[in-house]
Amino acid sequence: MRLERRFLPSAPSWCRVVMEQSIRQQLGRLPVSELVAVEVSGHDFIDGFEWKSATTLHYPIFDLCNPGPIDQTFDVVICNQVLEHVVDPLAAARTLTAMCRAGGTIVVATPFLLRVHEAPVDLWRFTEAGLRLLLAAAGMEVVESHSWGNAACVRGNLYRWAPMSWRRSLSHDPDLPVVVWAFARPRAL
Repeated sequence: MRLERRFLPSAPSWCRVVMEQSIRQQLGRLPVSELVAVEVSGHDFIDGFEWKSATTLHYPIFDLCNPGPIDQTFDVVICNQVLEHVVDPLAAARTLTAMCRAGGTIVVATPFLLRVHEAPVDLWRFTEAGLRLLLAAAGMEVVESHSWGNAACVRGNLYRWAPMSWRRSLSHDPDLPVVVWAFARPRAL
């Protein structure tokens, strides 16, 4: 069994399945072929879409709290699983706002009931309401927000990152959010 698993494509992380589906569905509603996108720390959502152009900025090399002058803006700004690692999440969220063109889309996703994971440090957790407040304080209008989780997923991710399988429940218990995400746009002045 161990040998077979080694040769199979890696399964998605159980804790991210619902979140990733939701974000992909929302991005799929956009005219992506006309849009310039950036994803901070990864390419989970840049891949799989035919963007006009797409950039990946890797955290912590790209410092969201102190990025220097913002010389390029984007139609879509995606920040996936980064805010828990930054020293100043409000400064980081303000940077995301500054990176987004007027009328653009900002996607922010972060863990809640997940184990601490130092990369390089792990400092914060946000409830759905807390994420909404943070993004609003950073100059964003939150269009919608979501959370997902259940007790089995919380337990299953305590000591390792549990892969998705047919045995894993995607039922949602709003009192046990494993991940939280939001779609926002820069607030009109």
